Amino acid sequence: MTIKLYDYQQDLIERTRNAFRDGYKAPCIVSPCGSGKSIMIAEIARMTASNKKRVLFLVHRKELIDQIKNTFDFVGVDVNYVQFAMVQTIVKKLDKTPTPELIITDESHHGLAASYQKIYDYFSDVKRLGFTATPVRLNGDGLGGINDVLLEGVSVEWLIENERLAPYDYYAPKLMQQENLKIGHLKEFTKQSIDKEIETHKAIYGDVIKHYLKLAEGEQAIAYCHSLESSIKTAQAFNDAGIKAKHIDAKTNKNERDDIIQSFRDKEIKVLCNVDLIGEGFDVPDCSTVIMLRPTKSLSLYIQQSMRGMRYKPGKRSIIIDHVANVTTFGLPDMSRQWSLNSKKKANFEMETPVKTCNECFGTYAGIDRKCPYCGYEQPIEVKETVYEEVDQDLEKVDKFEMKLNFKKPEDCKDLKELQELGKSLGYKSGWAWVQAKRLGIR
Repeated sequence: MTIKLYDYQQDLIERTRNAFRDGYKAPCIVSPCGSGKSIMIAEIARMTASNKKRVLFLVHRKELIDQIKNTFDFVGVDVNYVQFAMVQTIVKKLDKTPTPELIITDESHHGLAASYQKIYDYFSDVKRLGFTATPVRLNGDGLGGINDVLLEGVSVEWLIENERLAPYDYYAPKLMQQENLKIGHLKEFTKQSIDKEIETHKAIYGDVIKHYLKLAEGEQAIAYCHSLESSIKTAQAFNDAGIKAKHIDAKTNKNERDDIIQSFRDKEIKVLCNVDLIGEGFDVPDCSTVIMLRPTKSLSLYIQQSMRGMRYKPGKRSIIIDHVANVTTFGLPDMSRQWSLNSKKKANFEMETPVKTCNECFGTYAGIDRKCPYCGYEQPIEVKETVYEEVDQDLEKVDKFEMKLNFKKPEDCKDLKELQELGKSLGYKSGWAWVQAKRLGIR
């Protein structure tokens, strides 16, 4: 069948075709969550297959294949010319894989992994096309190793303004100090350090219930937890409070998982708890509320999870309750980000707009306006020259310096210049940086 694309989707497809005509071999389309990425992929595959050219479609999770097949059928792709493949499978049988004319990689930010690169190297003469909402690796690297041009689509802000995504309210109660967390070999926070930090705040589950009832009572919510045990406990806490909740994970029996998802769709279950299962490629019914109980260093994971409740419906407003201060690391979901193909030696994304949390209603918003857009409360003029101001036991003030500096304490700084910037943000005199540099052996 023939479908009508939105103008911004058609524009991206035309720019991709022009990029190939201009000699680029591996463009990457950057388009936000909820922008109709699957439809664009399917349309490009349809045009390629209609010319009897083979397409190799690569994913890292089976669920992505199941969903994209449905979209391909809807768009009318001739799947006789399409090979759907998990990277983990095809990398083991490259010599038995027919040579394609085009390789499409979904969630292309995974493409720097060795398995992907082995496939790309094997089919080195084949054109490639990647799709992602966040073209950056967890370690900060851009995708220059696998792509030669970024083709950026419309912004999240544009999609909200033009009723393609739902607007949102963002709340950030303070239940965790991220500086206390440790980073493991995958450059993510370790489960052990998160467990220890949560144990320090024994009221975390009670606080989760309190904030849900205050901010989103009766709404369909997805809760992202840091471990399987935490997800089970969170679901139990909701049930104990009389709010129907269920936990699911990758090992949940398929029939049981389908029953739980259907109950969530029928609104019999209000809260669905998981770790990272409900993310890229996982089909779940519409919800309005996201509860973030999992601190992360991954921008991609943050964007996927925070925007899960922003699927558009007339009159809908998503509610994001960030219990772990992820907003202080990444900013708000619709903040403008400047992407680059460069490595982490140069910034891949920058957030220039400060983020504030209202002292009165806990609403989190971008800008320097003292008047809260949620409740109208006018924030008092700050008199303390600190990066963080602890408002009370539950909340954390998010200041602009927190968004622009990647270092919070002297030990995080690698040179005198960074020490000076940190000292300035903390309101210290210029001599402080020199004292710290001497103490740390920095020249």
